[in-house]
Amino acid sequence: MKQDKDIRFTEKKVDSSWKEHIVASQSTDPEPSQQTQKVATSKIFLSLVQSLGIQALMHLGAIPNPMTNETEVNHEAAKEAIDLLMTLRDKTSGNLSPEEQKILDSLLSELQIKFSQSV
Repeated sequence: MKQDKDIRFTEKKVDSSWKEHIVASQSTDPEPSQQTQKVATSKIFLSLVQSLGIQALMHLGAIPNPMTNETEVNHEAAKEAIDLLMTLRDKTSGNLSPEEQKILDSLLSELQIKFSQSV
């Protein structure tokens, strides 16, 4: 009886060229913690922040309603707009450009002071 060659233990060929590529890329790229990410200022984001700020100011009676040209005070609506801005700040923490962060923080401070003075 003829014995078949056992193919389970044949020599395997392994492509290890990918290892060299990984080692080379690690030696040239800085660690992710060392990389400095520059976040560009988004005009759309600033427009959203400005829009919510204007709504809050309008509801605090600081600026007139553009539809009626009358000042209105609605503390609940003003609080909601301020809360939205605070949530936006918290959820985007670490992802804003310095300019965006500065504008959002200063707007929130101003709105919170105006809100506390109007209540």
